[in-house]
Amino acid sequence: MNISLVAKGQPEQMHRHHLLSRRSPDEWALGGILLIGIAALTVAVVAPLYTLLSKSVQDHDGNFVGLDNFATYVSTPSLVSSISHSLTVALLSTLIVTTLAFCAAYAITRTRLPGKGLFRTILVLPILAPSLLPAISLVYLFGNQGILKEMLMGESIYGPIGIVIGSCFWTFPHALMILLTALANSDARLYESAKVLGASPFRTFLTVTLPSVKYGLISTAFVVFTLVITDFGVPKVIGGQFNVLATDIYKQVIGQQNFEMGAAVSVILLLPALLTFIADRWVQRRQSAMLTSKAVPWTPEKRPLADNLFTGILLLLSIIILGMIGMAIYASLVTFWPYNLNLTFKNYQFDLMDGGGWEAYWNSIRMATYTALFGTFFIFFNAYLVEKLKGFGIAKFLFHLMAILPLAVPGLVLGLAYIFYFNSPSNPLNGIYGTMVILVICTISHFYTVCHLTAVTALKQIDPEFESVSASLKVPQFVTFWRVSLPVCLPAVLEIGIYLFVNAMTTVSAVIFLYSYNTMLASVAVLNMDDAGDIAPAAAMAVMIMLTCVVAKLVHWVISTILLQKTQRWRTRVTEGATS
Repeated sequence: MNISLVAKGQPEQMHRHHLLSRRSPDEWALGGILLIGIAALTVAVVAPLYTLLSKSVQDHDGNFVGLDNFATYVSTPSLVSSISHSLTVALLSTLIVTTLAFCAAYAITRTRLPGKGLFRTILVLPILAPSLLPAISLVYLFGNQGILKEMLMGESIYGPIGIVIGSCFWTFPHALMILLTALANSDARLYESAKVLGASPFRTFLTVTLPSVKYGLISTAFVVFTLVITDFGVPKVIGGQFNVLATDIYKQVIGQQNFEMGAAVSVILLLPALLTFIADRWVQRRQSAMLTSKAVPWTPEKRPLADNLFTGILLLLSIIILGMIGMAIYASLVTFWPYNLNLTFKNYQFDLMDGGGWEAYWNSIRMATYTALFGTFFIFFNAYLVEKLKGFGIAKFLFHLMAILPLAVPGLVLGLAYIFYFNSPSNPLNGIYGTMVILVICTISHFYTVCHLTAVTALKQIDPEFESVSASLKVPQFVTFWRVSLPVCLPAVLEIGIYLFVNAMTTVSAVIFLYSYNTMLASVAVLNMDDAGDIAPAAAMAVMIMLTCVVAKLVHWVISTILLQKTQRWRTRVTEGATS
């Protein structure tokens, strides 16, 4: 058959493409698995959100009332003020965090100061703590009996000041990591040209450095704004009477059992997050490569004045972060603040407190482990199908769209949507409501997008010819996935796993509506103990969550080192071959 085709002038490559275009049984099986993945995301994300939107235009009896719920909300002054409160706090926090994170990232990447690794480690520590931890620390630092309350000059920490400070603390690492990536690569030729033309360091900064990272700055601002405006933990603990949209949802659902109004507020909260998401996607599409193949790596020069200035900035930020964390640890060990400052471990006797006890802590460990294991497998394998499976274009596009959607959905909104969808008696999946299963599904769904994009980015680095050659050799694509794609992408897989574990340990908003008496979580226990007035035990539980995440990161580092030494040796051989 090949001879006849060649004799007729048909290129052999076309014949090979024709053979490969025939889908093998394993490709059809993988296509079926992709359809199952679409169904799973439909159940976990799309269907609950649709139910939430439906509830927002219904009354308590399920009758359609149009926009009456929204009209009621807007006509209530105490409620509608939450919109301006949320926007004010989010905008102010975004301005502060973006500025400080840029200074820190610039200091780490564009100066010659010593100890950059240590500074970087300290500055990302808040990402390992629940957002409730800085709020509790602020109570001990600036509260009514705080050790530094005089610094507020009569102002109260319980309100916008506390919310802004707490929000800046826990969102700072997110902004720093984005800007570190944006500032990591630079072309020495641009700086040499500016120097030859006689541009001052400040003018070089304005004309070379800032334009190269403008999209990173914009993306950072969008991310921080979304995180702050949708956060629930900090406003709940230290917001006082200063209502924001996230706490309004909680009060409507938990305090007043007004689920329809809670749904309406959720839709309002969804709008700024959705608009920010769309704007961020638009900005990223306009971004172009600033580092070309002809670029020359740039090494910062020694500038004593600038180096000393940025060293001072990093020291100040490190002291603030370590001070906040240290205050929470100290408060968890004090016998009775501020009257008996003797150190004790009695605050760690969680079984004697109202909130959930040690069982809540172990539940969080279990939930985080299940989330990391099942979530990593589901996310990476389906990302592989989206990126490497031949054909099924519509299905792959639909799955990718669904995978991006959770990034624009606040955790509190997703949790409330799960109540409406899974708690319905007509839903055949009603049995998982109140169990560990629904907590795992909601957490995976909430943090799905970042993991999916991480997996897709790693898979794009693998040449598609691997699948083509495997198909021509009649090697099942399952085998190619197991022997090639998974080992090559193992660093990304491990990063997805630890990302899911840490976020599952620290999340509050996504699970606050979904736990039951036997699935209480540590992060929720912190909130409950704070509500009950047991602030020191709440600080102790928050510290336990942070320490658990630190240990998990250390274990992740050890496992990564061992596994990557075995599976990534080819990278060393390729590098050695290229240099020789």
